[in-house]
Amino acid sequence: MTDAQETAADTALRTTGGGPPDDDVPVNGLPIPLLEPREGIPPVVASEHALAQVTAAFAAGRGPVAVDAERASGYRYGQRAYLVQLRREGAGTALIDPVGCPDLSGLGQALDGTEWILHAATQDLPCLRDIGMRPTSLFDTELAGRLAGFPRVGLGAMVESVLGYALEKGHSAVDWSTRPLPDPWLRYAALDVELLVDLRDELEKELDRQGKLEWAHEEFAAIATAPPAPPRKDPWRRTSGMHKVRRRRQMAVVRELWTARDRVAQRRDVSPGKVLSDAAIVEAALAVPVNVAALTALPGFGHRMGRRQLEQWQAAVDRARALPENELPQPGQAVAGPPPPRAWADKDPAAAARLAAARTAVSALAEQLHLPQENLITPDTVRRICWEPPAPADPDAVAAALTAHGARHWQVSLVSPILAKALAAKA
Repeated sequence: MTDAQETAADTALRTTGGGPPDDDVPVNGLPIPLLEPREGIPPVVASEHALAQVTAAFAAGRGPVAVDAERASGYRYGQRAYLVQLRREGAGTALIDPVGCPDLSGLGQALDGTEWILHAATQDLPCLRDIGMRPTSLFDTELAGRLAGFPRVGLGAMVESVLGYALEKGHSAVDWSTRPLPDPWLRYAALDVELLVDLRDELEKELDRQGKLEWAHEEFAAIATAPPAPPRKDPWRRTSGMHKVRRRRQMAVVRELWTARDRVAQRRDVSPGKVLSDAAIVEAALAVPVNVAALTALPGFGHRMGRRQLEQWQAAVDRARALPENELPQPGQAVAGPPPPRAWADKDPAAAARLAAARTAVSALAEQLHLPQENLITPDTVRRICWEPPAPADPDAVAAALTAHGARHWQVSLVSPILAKALAAKA
C-alpha cells in the first residue's frame, strides 16, 4: 500500500469528499464574505510607463505570484485576454489591460523562475501565452483540489471550504472587453487573486498530508511544459445539433455556413454565435433552401436579419448545393485510435472484456485514493491500452505503453499493475 493509500484509509483525518480537517473552518460554520481587496482596487495598468513600474515591483517581490486572466467569451472572437490580474508579496495586486499593453513579455521575463499560482491553469495559459507570459513552474489550485479529493473545485468553493471566505460570484461571465471596466468588475477581478497564495499554501499542506504532493508536482510540470494545442481539424463538425445532419450535402451546408460565419465574426471581432446561431446553421442544412425566400422562412433567419445578410448566407448554401459529389464531406470524422466503446462488443469481444475489467479496476482504485478517475488515468489512455494491449501484457510492458501515451510516473506506478491484470480478462 502506498503512502497515499494509507492516508486515504485513515478516515479520521478526512472530511466528506476528501477536504482538509475542520481546523480552518469558522466557528459558526459560515464563510466570511470577502468584499474588498486588502489595499483597495488598484488602478488599471494601460500604459507602457505604468507597466514598467509594475514589472519592477513584481520582479522585486517575494515568493510565488498569483495570476489570473479574464476573457470575453461569448462576446468577442477568439479567447484573448482582456484583463490580467497578478498578486505577489511585496508587490501587492496589479490589474493590467492587455488592450493598452499588448506585449507583457517583459513582465513574463521578470517573473522567470517564479512559481505561478493559477486556478484551472489550462484555461488561462493559452491567452497568457499570446501576450508573452509563459510560466516555467506553476501550481494549479483547481487540479490540486481534484487530487486532494475535494467534491467542488471551483475557485469560490475552494476558497470557502479551505480558507473560510466567500468570494463574490457575480461578474464571471461579463463582457471583459468593455472599456472602461466598472469598479465592481475590477473589485471582483482583484479578489480573484487576493487569496490564491493562501489557498496554494493550504492545498500544499493537504496534498503532503495525503502523500500526493509529488503527484501534483508531476502534473504541474506537465502543464507548464506542454506545447500549445494544435488547431482543431474540421472545427465545423462541432456545431451544436450536428447529430441531426446525416446527408453529405447537408454537411456541406454546415461547413460553408460555419466558414462564412467565422470569417464575418473574425472581421467584426464578435463571438460567432452573435453572428449566426448554431441552431440556424443546422436548420438551413436540414432544409437546403433554394433561394433567399426559402431561407427567410427558417428559424434563425427571420425579419430582423437584413437582405444583405440573408444573401450572404444563401450564397454559402448555394456553394454547398453546387459542389460535385466527390467534394462533399464524408459522414464522420476520421478518428485516430480505437472505435467508440459501444462498438467493441461486436468488433472485438475480447477487447470489450478487457475494457470492462480495466474500467472497474480504475474506478475502484480512484475511489480508494479519493480522486477523480480521469485524474488517475485518462479514459482515452485506458481505451487505447485495452484496444491494442502490449505483448506480453505484463506490468513492465503496460508501464512502457502508459508512458508512451503521456502518463506521468505516479500514474504509471499505480495503474500499470491493475491494468496488466485487467488485460488478462476473457470475453
